Amino acid sequence: MDAVIGSLTAAGSGLVAGSMLLLGAAIAWFARVPQGVVAGITAFGAGVLISALAYELVAEAHAGGGLWPTVLGFAVGALLYVGAAELVDARGRRRGENDKPGGTALLIGALVDGIPESVVLGASVAASGGLSLPILLAVAIANLPEGLSSAAGMKDAGRPARYVFGVWTCVVAVTGLAALLGYLFLRDAAPELTAFVTTIAAGGILAMVCNTMIPTAFARDRAATGLLATLGFLVAFTISHLP
Repeated sequence: MDAVIGSLTAAGSGLVAGSMLLLGAAIAWFARVPQGVVAGITAFGAGVLISALAYELVAEAHAGGGLWPTVLGFAVGALLYVGAAELVDARGRRRGENDKPGGTALLIGALVDGIPESVVLGASVAASGGLSLPILLAVAIANLPEGLSSAAGMKDAGRPARYVFGVWTCVVAVTGLAALLGYLFLRDAAPELTAFVTTIAAGGILAMVCNTMIPTAFARDRAATGLLATLGFLVAFTISHLP
């Protein structure tokens, strides 16, 4: 793939996936979405992400870079995400933001999630020479409920529209930049390094799914969470294996 086309593809994929945060924020700002709907989207997105991680990221990293870079990267990614999330939570508690969903902790949390996801998008373009639809679908679906719930919290906390949409526009720009950097740094990298970096992001995303997405969906809509997550997994699996 030509470097310019690859760069544009990577950056564009990051912007498209990140724009779902902005779309979710707009929906939450102008409409009241039932919590059950948000929970359903979250559960479906969790299943899509798990499928994309298993078949598009970890399996391909193992095939290209070997077992140990894949294992090490995955473990490091999970540890980094959990550590970062704990720091965000601790900061929120110190600032008294536990009960204020519109606090600064939400913005940091969105970046903790969004940057590794976007790096994965750029890395997938570098590794495969094209856009991975299952990974793009997984990240985009996962971003929608995050934008919904976060913007709703900001609105309840009294943040003005200019602040809310300014924040999420900046986050979208960061996701596009992260995807571009993921492509540029990994385009000519050794397969072992690509596997290591890709699975750092993959491990972090799986930790996020387990710590955040599934518990949030289950707390709001217990009955349908498992079924919708399974459906999301099957949809992503089917897309990744279509001829």
